Amino acid sequence: MVDTAETRRKRVVFRSHHTGMKENDILFGAFVDRHLPSLSDAEVEWLERLLMDHNDIDLNAWMTGKTPYPPELEHPVMQRLLNFQYIP
Repeated sequence: MVDTAETRRKRVVFRSHHTGMKENDILFGAFVDRHLPSLSDAEVEWLERLLMDHNDIDLNAWMTGKTPYPPELEHPVMQRLLNFQYIP
């Protein structure tokens, strides 16, 4: 089955709000709610891989600056995530 861009975007929305860690749900969910419309299809695909291929503890440590993220994750979306400020 070939994923459409719309299907991938819906999957990213769901996954960003259901990561397995409430802290990640808040951070990634708010980021996706705010920025998904402005992301290209390639950026959405990259974000989906980030969420699906890495465990919640690592994601949280990278986003909070507790540990540096691996160099292979250097990407414009990663920079946007790191610069994102959640304000309810």
